[in-house]
Amino acid sequence: MNKLLFLALLPVIFLACSGQKETELQIRALPIDAELKENTLEGPSVLNDPDRFVWGASVVKGEDGRYHMLYSTWECGDSIPAFSDSWLLYSKIAYAVSDFPDREFKFQKIVLTGRAIDGDSSAWDAQTVHNPHVKNFNGKYYLYYVGSKDPGIQSKGSPGENVNLRNRVQQNQCIGVIEFDSFEDLQNGNFIRPDQPLLSPRTRVKKDNVVNPSSEGTEAKPDNIIVVNPSVVQRPSDGKYLLYFKGNLYEPNWKGVHGVALADSPAGPFVATDSFVFDVRNEDGTLASGEDPFVWYHTKNKKFYSVLKDFTGRITSGQPGLAILESEDGIQWVKPKEPFFMKKQVILAGGDTIQVSNLERPQFLIDEQGNPIVLYTACSVDAVGQKKDGSTFNVHIPLRSK
Repeated sequence: MNKLLFLALLPVIFLACSGQKETELQIRALPIDAELKENTLEGPSVLNDPDRFVWGASVVKGEDGRYHMLYSTWECGDSIPAFSDSWLLYSKIAYAVSDFPDREFKFQKIVLTGRAIDGDSSAWDAQTVHNPHVKNFNGKYYLYYVGSKDPGIQSKGSPGENVNLRNRVQQNQCIGVIEFDSFEDLQNGNFIRPDQPLLSPRTRVKKDNVVNPSSEGTEAKPDNIIVVNPSVVQRPSDGKYLLYFKGNLYEPNWKGVHGVALADSPAGPFVATDSFVFDVRNEDGTLASGEDPFVWYHTKNKKFYSVLKDFTGRITSGQPGLAILESEDGIQWVKPKEPFFMKKQVILAGGDTIQVSNLERPQFLIDEQGNPIVLYTACSVDAVGQKKDGSTFNVHIPLRSK
């Protein structure tokens, strides 16, 4: 196929820019260097591991000019529960590095595990650590992550007496942060691990099967039951740090919702607001369901943007995939001219388009102006829930902006 024609067929995102004359920022997803082998992708543009599941990844360019990746991983095999349970019970955070932003990341070591492995089963992050988000602020690195522990079997007659291990751990998720000076320090354990979460839920509103519910009549906040999937950005207007998170609502069925917490320092303390962010409504007035937001600030456009997973296609008024939203202040969010970012598919350099079942936990590498240059996303070719074979991976998709 003619190269120019091929590029013209790739997905394009149009984001409105600020200013007297409205222009558009065009972001084009480029093909990746990989090939389909059985039920997974392999190649320089993919990070996978035959012995472990690989999931969400976050990348930052270091002072050494190399690209440093932190990602979720955990063992696979018949002795481990299927993916839908194992990520909650066994997830760890691993470190990989590359000389390139979009390919050839090499595993170095696992840098963070649940503290129960070291004998501390009482810690807030004893059971699992998951969904890392790494940032560089003012010359220091910050690893934001999700942690949880099992609060134990609940007493007979309590609202949580029938909640199993998997869901007790799920309902106990909080966000933590580790500050470190270099990736060498991170690998060598030269950092202070927090004894308390950075952010915890303020409300626990659910009709039944809930551990430690709030008192009857409590109004659910955005940080309800859980706080997970952190994304942090600094707001230039006042220097505040904004921490975005997901919580759970039940209307009466489950729905993922999002909130934001503010702080004067990237290490906190963060104070959650009552605002529901990424507030796109269904026809019945309920919030459209999404998750895994990554938020960044575009210095030229003077706007915040977010890419997130759209479960049903109701955010984009299209089909499930990845959506884009925008904001002037980081609190009030609206759809841009074209909110649909990417279908659940990956385009290979050889010309094939691979439809995938899961395209989740999107994270961008951003240049100095705020242009996304690489998308890192957790992926599975076939349905992930019952997998035990570790055939999940992170795919690194180069982006072109103009």
